[in-house]
Amino acid sequence: MLRLFTALITSLLVLINTLVGIGPMLILGIIKAVIPHRGIRNLCSRAVMWIAETWAEINKAIFGFMLPTEWDIRCDVPLHQDQSYLIISNHQSYVDIPALVQAFNRKTPYFKFFLKKELIWVPFLGLAFWALDYPFMKRYSKAHLEKHPEDKGKDLEITQRACAKFQGLPVAVVNYLEGTRFTPAKHEHQASPYNHLLRPKSGGIAFVMAALGKQMNTVLDVSIYYPDGPPGFWELISGQVERVVVDIRGFDVPTELLGGDYANDAEFREKFQQWVSDLWADKDQRLGLLREEASTSG
Repeated sequence: MLRLFTALITSLLVLINTLVGIGPMLILGIIKAVIPHRGIRNLCSRAVMWIAETWAEINKAIFGFMLPTEWDIRCDVPLHQDQSYLIISNHQSYVDIPALVQAFNRKTPYFKFFLKKELIWVPFLGLAFWALDYPFMKRYSKAHLEKHPEDKGKDLEITQRACAKFQGLPVAVVNYLEGTRFTPAKHEHQASPYNHLLRPKSGGIAFVMAALGKQMNTVLDVSIYYPDGPPGFWELISGQVERVVVDIRGFDVPTELLGGDYANDAEFREKFQQWVSDLWADKDQRLGLLREEASTSG
C-alpha cells in the first residue's frame, strides 16, 4: 500500500510540474518558429532551455523528497554549462533518463536525444520535444536501402539539418550506442563479445561529430549501474530503487576523427569503429568493476 501511495503522489507532483511548464515552453517554441531573426530565436531557445532545466530540477527535488534512492554520481572532469558535449551511455532501463538528469542538469547544457520521428505525435511530450529542438530522425534499415538505394545518405542529411540548429549554442547530445535497452535475450541473440553490453553502433555519433565538427570535441562516457539489477520506472517512482551508480569519464575526441566521411570512406569508417570498440571494451570492464565493488560492499 505504501508503494502505491508513493508512486501516485510522485506521479501527481511530476504531472503538475509538467503542466505548469509546458505552456510557456510551447509559446516560446511558436515564437521561435514564426520569427526568423536569429537573435530572437537564440533568446527563445535559451528561455526554453531554462524552463526545461527548472522542470528537471523540480523533478529532482520531488524524487529527493519522495524516494529513498541514492544517486551515486562520479565524474572525473569538471562540467560546464557553456561547453558542448557528446554524451554516450549504456542503456538498460527507462530509469537511465532520470539518472542522466541527476548527473547533468544545470551542470552541462540541457541534453538532447535524437528521437524517432513518430514520437512527435505523443501527447504533450511530442510538443515539448519540438519546442526543445530535439532532432526527429527517420532511420533507414539495410533492407530498405537495398530496395531504395536513392535513400542512401539521407540519415546524414537529416542529422546535419538537425545539428544546424545547435550551431552557436552550447549543446549536450546523448547517444545510446547500443540502440536499444540491454536484456540477456538480446545479448545472447547478438552473441555480444562484451559481458555487460550489447554491440555498439558507430554511425550515429560519427554523423553527429561530422555535423558539429570541433564544437563537439569533448565526450562524456557514462556507465550506469544498478546494484540490484535494472529497474522499471514503476520500481523507481514507488520507492523500490535503493541506489543508482552513474560513473562519468571525460576526454577529448582524437582530432583525426572529427572531419572524416563515415559513409563513404572505408578506411576512416574502420578507424572510427575501432575507436568505438575500444571505448566499449573499457566500459565493459568498468561495469564489471562496479559489479565487483557492489558485491564486496554489500
